[in-house]
Amino acid sequence: MQSLLRIVFPPQCIACGAMVERDFGLCGTCWRDTPFITGLVCDCCGVPLPGDVVDDLVHCDTCMSIARPWQSGRAAVQYKDQGRSLVLALKHGDRLDLAKPLAGWMSGVAEPLLREDTVLVPIPAHPLRLIKRRYNQAAVLSNALSSLVGRPTIPDLLQRVRQTASQDDMTLEQRFQNMADAIKPSKYGALKLAGRPVLLVDDVVTSGATMAAAAEACHALGARRVDILSLARVGKDA
Repeated sequence: MQSLLRIVFPPQCIACGAMVERDFGLCGTCWRDTPFITGLVCDCCGVPLPGDVVDDLVHCDTCMSIARPWQSGRAAVQYKDQGRSLVLALKHGDRLDLAKPLAGWMSGVAEPLLREDTVLVPIPAHPLRLIKRRYNQAAVLSNALSSLVGRPTIPDLLQRVRQTASQDDMTLEQRFQNMADAIKPSKYGALKLAGRPVLLVDDVVTSGATMAAAAEACHALGARRVDILSLARVGKDA
């Protein structure tokens, strides 16, 4: 039966639909066009850096100049080319089928961020955004990631109490001002968290303003440690 299904419905590239050997894979062309983050990265925010991998922890110039309310961060792909297209397909194109393979990429870089009692916490969406989009892509990724890394997810630990403006054309300072007091702990968040370490999960990190607001809310709940993980990271040249 399985062989028959593969004949009728052969595996397709998750990006372009071309036939591939395995389910949830990329064809050769799309693989080359997907900028996976490898090599030297900022240990704090996960942005790729020039140079060879070293034993010591390395921080980018932004993370050295801004106090980050989290410990370490990683991302699976750069937010450009096929990486950007897949993020937008999940976020705006109702491609919920992408959650499993994209979470698989995230799990591949998540190991340095995971402790035995880590809980996954998605960046919350504002209720009005949820009505319009019908789902929170960060929560979708967190749910898929949970089963892959064997850690529980708490989707309602945080809440977005204020609808924020699009940050696309904002400066770094404006982004942090835009996110000020926008994310708060949920009413019973402290009981759900019980002082455990948190891994914040989102689809894209640009300046880190959203992650910072969420990390501060987690610390207010008594999180022992906060790390961040995103599917995509906007690079220094963006």
